[in-house]
Amino acid sequence: MAILPLIARSGKHDLRLALYQPDIPQNTGTLLRLAACLAVGVDLIEPLGFLFDDRRLRRAALDYATLLELRRYPSWPGFVAGRDRASRLVLMTTAGSVPLHRFAFAAGDTTLLGRETAGVPQEVHDAAGARIVIPLCPPARSLNVALAGAIALAEALRQTNQFPAG
Repeated sequence: MAILPLIARSGKHDLRLALYQPDIPQNTGTLLRLAACLAVGVDLIEPLGFLFDDRRLRRAALDYATLLELRRYPSWPGFVAGRDRASRLVLMTTAGSVPLHRFAFAAGDTTLLGRETAGVPQEVHDAAGARIVIPLCPPARSLNVALAGAIALAEALRQTNQFPAG
């Protein structure tokens, strides 16, 4: 696990956002920027589907990456071994059993997003403490991962009263 030395923020929250083997640098950059703006730490679970220094990632994250607490894990087993065991893993998935608006987030939850092209394998589903779905109108199947992450993170922050004071 590599923890990037970044600016410590007094407004940092216990909530975390984890990205499982993301494929698209623009989505990852957007989520990094979102997390930085909301003082939420991010866990990147490798391998990534792009070079971490990809210009599209930098373009989406802009200069906000310096505000972010980012942890990189070389693999799913590395993430499982290195993460805080007290943190509940909340998987956002189209195969979820609980609608987002009916789920009760806790202050220390880690919201996990899967790969844009393949989601997550069964072992990741099995490790999750909750599998949450964002209800959509048929025949829609799924949202862009950055949009899903933003919706889920906003709901988690709202429920746990952790939105930044401004």
